[in-house]
Amino acid sequence: MHTLIPEPTLRRLPKYHHFLVGLREQGVTSVSCTRIGDSLGLLPVQVRKDLQYTGIVGRPKVGYELQELLDKIEQFLGWDNTNDAFLVGAGHLGSALLGYTKFEQFGLSIVAAFDADARKVGTQIHGKHVLPLEKVAPLAQRMGVHIGIITTPAESAQRVADLLVAGGVRAIWNFAPVTLTLPANIIVQNEDLYNSLAALSCKLARNLHSSRRTHGDGYDERPEIREGMRNSGAEPEAACAVGSNIAGDTR
Repeated sequence: MHTLIPEPTLRRLPKYHHFLVGLREQGVTSVSCTRIGDSLGLLPVQVRKDLQYTGIVGRPKVGYELQELLDKIEQFLGWDNTNDAFLVGAGHLGSALLGYTKFEQFGLSIVAAFDADARKVGTQIHGKHVLPLEKVAPLAQRMGVHIGIITTPAESAQRVADLLVAGGVRAIWNFAPVTLTLPANIIVQNEDLYNSLAALSCKLARNLHSSRRTHGDGYDERPEIREGMRNSGAEPEAACAVGSNIAGDTR
């Protein structure tokens, strides 16, 4: 992994890849930074700087050969080599990830799931076997699995992470709403759904607050709501307090 690449650049490269795949399906064979930037709302100079990390060199007035650019991005992100992964936590979220077939297009193959619930052990989810949790470390070591995906409740995540690391896992994709304490050499990518929901809810609250200031307290665009408010004389409650901790509030 290229450790010096900025995190924003690393997050933009998959967006470029998705856009380029769409162009390829349209029969496009070459593309410029200007076209990529205009389509994705980015400055061409930013696109050029991002793509330089892949090692590709464009041609003046032509840009990049599209398939070569796709290959370079895939090589840089490691998508040209399939990595096996174990998933721990075969609940609703884990089951959804097990059923997402496009992961293999991006170099990730979830080969098995693990769970502490004896009722799930021995079953299959989207064709993947669910195995007992105590087997995750020895199997990871024996099979050389280096990626672990955690979709357990928060209170179980640290123990699961420790088991994965004991089995030789080097990278953890963590969906549990908790900060893991792991050795410095372990790569952790956190997907905090609670924080994302909090951001969404707060932005919605600000948007609604702005609308009420513009149109007056109690404003609602839907006529049936306005009519009901007039009949009842009630004031609507705010969806959430602006700036409050909407999701993940532990009080």
